[in-house]
Amino acid sequence: MSSRFWSAKTYDEWKALALAEDERSGAARWREQPASKRYDYKVIQARLDELRRIKVQGDPQALLFYLNEGIHGNMGGIGSSAMYKKARFGTKDLITTYNRELAEAIALIGGISDHEIPLAERLEFVRRASHCYGRSALMLSGGGSLGPFHIGVIKALVEQKLLPNVISGSSAGSVIAAVVGTRRDDALLQTLSKDVVIPAFQGISRQDVVAQPGGRFSVDDIKMLFAEIIPDMTFAEAFEESGRRINITVSPKGLHQQPRLLNAVTSPNVFLREAVLASTAVPGVFPAVTLAARNFRGERQPYVPSRQWVDGSMTDDLPAKRLARLYGVNHFITSQINPLVIWALRDTQTSDSLPAKFFEIQQNATREWVKATYPFAMRLTQGIYPFNVITRMGYNLVTQDYTADINILPQRRLWDPRKLLAKLTDREIHKLIREGERQTWPKIEMIRNCTRISRTLDRLLAEMSPLELEGAA
Repeated sequence: MSSRFWSAKTYDEWKALALAEDERSGAARWREQPASKRYDYKVIQARLDELRRIKVQGDPQALLFYLNEGIHGNMGGIGSSAMYKKARFGTKDLITTYNRELAEAIALIGGISDHEIPLAERLEFVRRASHCYGRSALMLSGGGSLGPFHIGVIKALVEQKLLPNVISGSSAGSVIAAVVGTRRDDALLQTLSKDVVIPAFQGISRQDVVAQPGGRFSVDDIKMLFAEIIPDMTFAEAFEESGRRINITVSPKGLHQQPRLLNAVTSPNVFLREAVLASTAVPGVFPAVTLAARNFRGERQPYVPSRQWVDGSMTDDLPAKRLARLYGVNHFITSQINPLVIWALRDTQTSDSLPAKFFEIQQNATREWVKATYPFAMRLTQGIYPFNVITRMGYNLVTQDYTADINILPQRRLWDPRKLLAKLTDREIHKLIREGERQTWPKIEMIRNCTRISRTLDRLLAEMSPLELEGAA
């Protein structure tokens, strides 16, 4: 991103700069012209014309029949990241218009009277459409003290009302996921403001446990920080408070255990603070954690007391497969700051050069080689602790997929490894937050377009389901 765009202080300022640059470069004219080899514009134009014609007719049954033909997120290639490479702001006007018209048509179904189409039939359509279309999730990676970058990403999405309802967090990302998952939007923006975040992350609200910036966090510092910013809630209680489906990954300490994705579905009574403490327990630096849960008497007690857990990013930094299975997610946005891999990542939205493709092939080949040699390596180290655990973690680190459909990445630069678990200064925290915002702004219109339909369907489900219960009563 050029220094001119970096000077923008708000999304509106960035948008004005992007639109001006598109006018200068000719990208604005490219947006206005439907034709492109990158997507099937003829099919999209035809479907848009048909949809508009049906809406003008005002026939609810015809509209429902049209929508029942299928609602697809990548019809004709309109969801491809390739469609967002040409212009600084957005994509083809035809794609944006089609998505908007389709979302409006779906919303009309919710307002149709019962005597035209019964509520049960309309609700059945919305449920089927939501199941078939899927939804989006935001995945927050591990990253140590780079965690404030995630705050900027969340802030930018909340301000545009684009924050997905499904959110996962690993290690540093789990801290931000817990903050987001225990607050509604109005309280969340207040919490993410500089005056609240910087003191909390530095721990300066409790001066008796705080060292000077640059010193490493101790376990006591981390516990105090979590007590400041994470309410003492279980996953189920957090869902009731915020309505967000938050998920936290933890890795097993033992060799033959499996990683877990903690949430209101799989572990509703587990306490968030212990889950985040486990997900941030870097092996060799912080002790492994036994989770805690609220029992039937409302008391805190150990959860699976025979097992302990460590850093979630070691085995499942971005738990896409599990989110897909639990929530029907098929579109993923990631805020990726993992210092172990960030240097090797390329944004698929902006990197399609020949060298980038060769680099991608090399990465895939390395991943397959590690998969092939892993059983042999484990046989050699199986009875030798801690080399067996290190071998398993190394395998998981190399073979994980660290990218998603939409990737929000920090600027590529060398990170000082001494600061990855250190307390940052006010200026460093504020800089990371601002960078998270600025790196999110160029992806806003892509996120808006790609999530518009699923957001509309989720809203209708929330509005119509209570009406069905009232009718049954």
